[in-house]
Amino acid sequence: MDVPGDLRYTSDHEWVRGAADNIVRIGITDYAQDALGDVVFVELPDLGVGLAQGAICGEIESTKSVSEVYSPLEGAVATVNQAVIDDPSLINTDPYGEGWILEMRISDLSVLNDLLSADAYRSLTEG
Repeated sequence: MDVPGDLRYTSDHEWVRGAADNIVRIGITDYAQDALGDVVFVELPDLGVGLAQGAICGEIESTKSVSEVYSPLEGAVATVNQAVIDDPSLINTDPYGEGWILEMRISDLSVLNDLLSADAYRSLTEG
């Protein structure tokens, strides 16, 4: 299972990558995409929608099940990845790259420190 060290994680199996101008990129982990199986449909929120931490911000349907995606932070949707809407299998083939889900504008990047480190996430999924 791939767990990049430069990302932060949630116990709901989302990852977060910080970027400039208080924008963060969000996706689901390799562990999550593997558990889901072949992803066939992705539903994402509209641009500008405000999300509370822990709120449902999307839905991923696979050949096995339907799973909700939870917002790892509080903020507003800045961008959705149209590529995964058009080709949901990107979540399976490149969950940390082209298979990202959305970008969110947050008020303070320091809140990323409240999320799980790669080591803590690895411990969660291996235990």
